[in-house]
Amino acid sequence: MRERHAFLEFFAGGGMARAGLGPRWRCLLANDMDAQKCAAYRANFGGGDLVEADIAALDAGALPQTRADLAWASFPCQDLSLAGARAGLQGARSGAFFQFWRLMQELRAEGRAPRLVALENVAGLLTSNGGADFRAVIETIAASHYAVSALVVDARAFTPQSRPRLFIFGFSDCAPRLGGKPQADAFTPSSLISAVESLTPQAARAWRWLSPRPTAKRNASLEDIIDIASPDWREKEGARALRQMSARQRAAIEALRNRKGTHIGAAFRRIRVENGARVQRVEARFDGVAGCLRTPAGGSSRQMLLKIEKGKVYARLLNPREAARLMGLPEGYALPERATAALKLAGDGVCVPVVRWIAEEILEPALALEAEAA
Repeated sequence: MRERHAFLEFFAGGGMARAGLGPRWRCLLANDMDAQKCAAYRANFGGGDLVEADIAALDAGALPQTRADLAWASFPCQDLSLAGARAGLQGARSGAFFQFWRLMQELRAEGRAPRLVALENVAGLLTSNGGADFRAVIETIAASHYAVSALVVDARAFTPQSRPRLFIFGFSDCAPRLGGKPQADAFTPSSLISAVESLTPQAARAWRWLSPRPTAKRNASLEDIIDIASPDWREKEGARALRQMSARQRAAIEALRNRKGTHIGAAFRRIRVENGARVQRVEARFDGVAGCLRTPAGGSSRQMLLKIEKGKVYARLLNPREAARLMGLPEGYALPERATAALKLAGDGVCVPVVRWIAEEILEPALALEAEAA
């Protein structure tokens, strides 16, 4: 049997990057400080390789002696997200990136830096602090003698959830699959191209454009993954949602009420400023895709589901198992018992099939090229 690739997973949450990497990979160490997420990790993967601690408390001596093929870090996004205050990398949570990179530098000093590094965060990192935060990350990685690249990948290419995320890659001994400078598209938005053009000369020399793009079509819609027969649908909640919609949204709902069949949509409550006043609005979509899952912590609204059937409008909240399906987790994945904890785990996680695609198209080919050259 071919030896499996070895990886370290930081900010591991419930192990969703591990689930995506799959059986071709073996975990050397996983780290998170959230007790409920760590409990979910143990329930699904065991706790033999899990270190429950603040990453700031770790040093290279606490990490396995084996050189890892990959270090994965889905570092906190709260200070970079458009939904947050955007304190950037100087914020207490998203600034944890520098603690992660301190560990990478310690490993490099001992001659065991990971061959690959993969970072995942919100696409807002590209524009945070006028692009300075993205440049800081790229230049930090390049200064440690990694070739570096990035892509924006939206989970909607794999699951019925709109979830664009920025993935940054560092390549040490292995060569990535390269492409020429691309035209702006969903995977290399103009904000990414502009950010790369503003890199220091040293970082610009380390930059590589990647060519992989998802080619398979998503094979499920929102209606396929939700519990349509759930007893929680309420016409009263549907009426309340309608009252909070704009006139344009209500007109769209009315058109669906007059059409045959069952129509499923997703919605969030958002605060909008209209005529100088703050107004709570329900904003719905019926394109077969849910909005981006959020963690319910910190006051974020919980995603709603709408069902239009026989002229009536019903509504209910998205449940934890549905959230897990939107993240590509298997039905057998053990979620926390409390709904808030389960939704937080999903909302903070990385989409499992996106990780699998990245492994197959970027990480594993890079390691294979290194092995061929050895």
